[in-house]
Amino acid sequence: MKLTIVAKNFNMTPDLKEITEKKLSKLDKFFSEDIHGTAVLRKVKSDEIMEVTITLPDGTVMRSEQKTKDFYETVDKVLAQLERQIRKHKTRLQKRYQNNDSIKFAEIPDFEMQSKEEAPKIVREKVFFLKPMSREEAALQMELVTHDFYLFRDSETDKVSVIYKRGDGDYGLIREE
Repeated sequence: MKLTIVAKNFNMTPDLKEITEKKLSKLDKFFSEDIHGTAVLRKVKSDEIMEVTITLPDGTVMRSEQKTKDFYETVDKVLAQLERQIRKHKTRLQKRYQNNDSIKFAEIPDFEMQSKEEAPKIVREKVFFLKPMSREEAALQMELVTHDFYLFRDSETDKVSVIYKRGDGDYGLIREE
C-alpha cells in the first residue's frame, strides 16, 4: 500500500512520521501495492487527531478518524479500528473483489461476533419536501431541529445538498453533482 502522511497545524517530528509509517505498514498485509492511503495528522486545540483514508480501485473507501491527547496513542486506535473494519467486512469485500488481487483475503482473519448481531435494518423512513434555501438558512434550520445534518435543495444550484456539523464545530457540505 502506498501511504501519504500529511501534518496540519503542527510540525511533524521525524520520530512521529517513522512510527506512523511503521505502524500503518501493518495494513500492507491486507492490500496490494497499488492501493493508496492517506494519513492526515492534525492538532485542534489540545486534541491530536488522525484520519486515515484508504481508497480501493472501485472507489470503495475505508476510513478511520480518532482523537486523543497523544499522536502515538491515536495511531494505535486508528490501526485497530481499520483492522476491525477489514475483518468485519471481509465477506462483502470478497464478493466485490473475488477476481481482483487488490485485497489479500488470506491475511484477513474471520470476524468473531461478540453477540448475536443482526445486519443493520431500516426502522424508520421520512419523506418530506425539499424546499430551496440558501446554505446559511439550511444551517439555521439544522440548528433549530437540533440535528447533526440537514437535507435541503440549494437555491443557488437547485441541487440536493446535505449540511452537517463537523467535530471541530464548523459545518461541512455534501452536494449532488
